Amino acid sequence: MTHTQPGIEQHPDLLELRDDYERATATNRGQATEAMGLIAGTYLAASPWIVGFNGLSTITVSTLIAGIAYALLMGGVGRGYERTHSKAWAAAVIALWTIISPWCIAGDVSTTRTITNNVIVGVIALILALATASMRPDGARKKGGGMSEAMSGLRGSQGGASSR
Repeated sequence: MTHTQPGIEQHPDLLELRDDYERATATNRGQATEAMGLIAGTYLAASPWIVGFNGLSTITVSTLIAGIAYALLMGGVGRGYERTHSKAWAAAVIALWTIISPWCIAGDVSTTRTITNNVIVGVIALILALATASMRPDGARKKGGGMSEAMSGLRGSQGGASSR
């Protein structure tokens, strides 16, 4: 007699966690962060032509690739958040690269336009990526317990003992 157990994908806790994360991305904050991330990535990809440093080929290619990658990573957050949560951390790395790239790329690419554009867009992209990475479902905070819940439980039990 062979028994096959369901995989971890069918575990009730995992299914509940997925539902919690889906609810987190359905919030206004989740949707706004995803939309702003898509806009930031699209602008970053197009910025060499918008700002006018497209003649500097190495920084142009780097910024184009970083912008496309950032937009793709941040665009996947709204669908299946529990599977794409780590993508927000990858987007944060891309944002950091955007900030430092004018000084790291070989050639004469560190003009005022490239530095100003990449630092401003990089900081905005980093904030959005970190905001996305920090999103948690409301249930995760409540279910997690932790020190604050233990302390409130302790205070409640002390209050009850002293009122007797």
